[in-house]
Parts: sequence; C-alpha cells; structure tokens
Amino acid sequence: MYAISLGDDGAELRPLEPWRAGEFLAHIDRGRDFIGRYVGLADAVTDLESSRAFLRAYAEKAVADTGRIHGIWADGALVGGVLFRTMDLAQGTAEAGCWLEPSAVGRGLVTRAARLLIDWAVEERGVHRVEWLVAAENEASIAVARRLGMRKDGVLREGFLYRGKRYDMEVWSVLAPEWRAARDGS
Repeated sequence: MYAISLGDDGAELRPLEPWRAGEFLAHIDRGRDFIGRYVGLADAVTDLESSRAFLRAYAEKAVADTGRIHGIWADGALVGGVLFRTMDLAQGTAEAGCWLEPSAVGRGLVTRAARLLIDWAVEERGVHRVEWLVAAENEASIAVARRLGMRKDGVLREGFLYRGKRYDMEVWSVLAPEWRAARDGS
C-alpha cells in the first residue's frame, strides 16, 4: 500500500481497493446528495455489497490496464477521488473523472490529485490524450478541467441521461505534448 502526498496540508492520494469498501461507503454516504448532483457514483454505491462490487470492478480494470481509481484522504479521512474511467493504451486515450464530498471543497485537492494521475498516465503509460467529460452545468468540474490546462473540444448535446434528465456533456481534453509543455513551463 502506498500514499502520495498532495502537498503541505497532509492530504494524500491512495489506491481505492475492495478492502476499503466500508470506508468508501461511509464517504459516499457523507456526500451522497452533493456527489450525486452530476455523478452516478452516488447511485451505484448504496450499500456494502455495491461498494465492494464497484471497487472490485476497478481492481479488475487495474489488472487489465483499462482503468484506475484512487482516493483522496485529508485529515485522515477519505474525502474524494480521481479515476480513469477508461484507458485504451493501444489508442493512447484515457477518460479522467473526479468526485468530492462537501467538507473538502475549495482546497484544490481534486486538481492536485488529477495532476498526479494524468502525469502518471502520460509519462508511465504513454497516454497521448486525456479526456474530461462533464455536465455543462457542473461549473466546479469545468473549473478543474481549466486548471489542468485542458481545452474544450465541444458539447454532446443532451448526451447523458441521468436521473430522468438529459444533460449536455462538455468534452475537455489535454494532449501529451501540451501537458508536458505546461508542466515544464515551456
């Protein structure tokens, strides 16, 4: 088990593994309404069994090298996470995402965690394009995409049905050369 520091405030990025299902469920329960505004995670993880199944699916993605999930811990508690919902290494693409409970908002945790995850994908796994799909109404997530140096590629009009409502989905992305240039200050 490893943890990567997210800065001087003691926050850490750690893998979210199936054995953490109880902690993951408690975290989702604390932020269920907030997380569930735009992210289906709140509907997918409703009890210990579904929590374990969700994390097990990501453990299987990690083994197959088709996805990853990491949690963000602050003040000793799981407060959010970042993931690669999909990774297609043959195509050099990955779709990143995030979530956060209300107690951790405004601290830059998601941006810092996503930077680490994207840097790993670009430098260690050879990903060329990282995408960020976000409901057009989700201003906080769009702000993260901007802070990550992503560009808005377009809008999938009413492309996502969630809780009976159709949402426009914005597609943001960053390419490996852009990522490296921004990171290195070039």
